[in-house]
Amino acid sequence: MSSAFISRRAALALAAAAVLAIDPAFAQGTWPTKPVRIVVPFAPGGTTDILARAVAPELSKAFGQQFIVDNRAGAGGNVGADIVAKAPNDGYTLLMGTVGTHGINRALYPKLPYDPIKDFAPITLVAAVPNVMEMNIDKAKALNINSVADFVKYAKANPGKLNMASSGSGTSIHLAGELFKTMTGSFMTHIPYRGSGPALLDLVGGNADVMFDNLPSSMQQIKGGKLKALAVTSAQRSPALPDVPTVEEAGGPALKGYEASSWFGLLAPAGTPPEIVNRIQQEVAKSLGTAAIKEKMLAQGAIPSGNTPAEFAKMIDSEHTKWAKVVKASGAKVD
Repeated sequence: MSSAFISRRAALALAAAAVLAIDPAFAQGTWPTKPVRIVVPFAPGGTTDILARAVAPELSKAFGQQFIVDNRAGAGGNVGADIVAKAPNDGYTLLMGTVGTHGINRALYPKLPYDPIKDFAPITLVAAVPNVMEMNIDKAKALNINSVADFVKYAKANPGKLNMASSGSGTSIHLAGELFKTMTGSFMTHIPYRGSGPALLDLVGGNADVMFDNLPSSMQQIKGGKLKALAVTSAQRSPALPDVPTVEEAGGPALKGYEASSWFGLLAPAGTPPEIVNRIQQEVAKSLGTAAIKEKMLAQGAIPSGNTPAEFAKMIDSEHTKWAKVVKASGAKVD
């Protein structure tokens, strides 16, 4: 065998090794070869968790590997988001991001441990949801609060006597309440939790009075008569609760223009191979388009999406602009 042939073969081997070193998942068909983790940056039981657990089994079936939900709560979603931002960009760690982690927090926190734009590769918007202004049913009855107007009247006459639960400082649930307080001139004591699930437990149990929760995580308690839905925070009524007015409808002139909805989507660490990003997006869009998943989400108050990575990236960019204005107008602070 000639030395020239050996040299050529060695050169080709080195080139192939270099490509694989740059991109461990270079060969599209080789990913995934092990379980994939979806980090949920909030405690179990909230909408972020519900949507992640709806998508994970569908991805597991599509790719033949387990997609495992990993709850990493803390700091309004920043703990979990930071874990993914610093994870290897090999397609094995994903984030169920939210309007908080990728729309609100950069405007609210003086310093984030991650950059919501530079540190992530958007995959797809999973769903958009309205929030719902709701009260502990017994507290609402005791105070004779049957509408947003009743609530505002009581809150303004009794500043600080009502407390407001949220899934964490800086989340859309928190900001929806802060915007409401600013526009109505009312005051409620904010109680941040490590996710919507724990906050809901205290709201149902009577340890909290009001919450502006994401609709899917509260739907069961509302339907079960344990929580009183006063209004939805979206610009239009929710098809899942057609008899519940919007905050703007129910709140009168002071709340004209009020709107504070939420969204949830999958992201990967920046630099994740486009082949992997596109494959995940395609499978998510396919599953969200099935009648079973679509009907289930709509019944919970979530509007499924499955848009492209480029469309999701454009949306995230516009959300930064929108929520920066809301944070400034509301005067919201991290507790």
